[in-house]
Amino acid sequence: MYQLTVEDHFSSAHQLRGYKGKCENLHGHNWHVMVTVKGEKLNQIGLLIDFHELKKSLKETLSQIDHCNINETDYFKEINPSSEHLARFIYNEMERHLADKNEVEMESVTVFESETSRCRYKK
Repeated sequence: MYQLTVEDHFSSAHQLRGYKGKCENLHGHNWHVMVTVKGEKLNQIGLLIDFHELKKSLKETLSQIDHCNINETDYFKEINPSSEHLARFIYNEMERHLADKNEVEMESVTVFESETSRCRYKK
């Protein structure tokens, strides 16, 4: 089994609904995201997937939540924009991007909201 990981960053604001503490107020993060895919079969030139293609898909996914108030995006109008929900959102969006890549599957998404706090999502 091969695993490939790409990383990217985005900046945005959010506030946690129903949270009692500082995070219920609007605040921002410089998020760091790691996406890992997996597969067993390489293509004819020995690649599971081109890193460039995987990075492009991640960039497109993150553009939906970059430099905005995440609470105001369509997906998060009702769903609390916690690190947990952000990781699942990114996972699902990346899975959609990879739908036509029969040999490549999502493994996990890790979202860092700070250098010391992160959430990992996998199915």
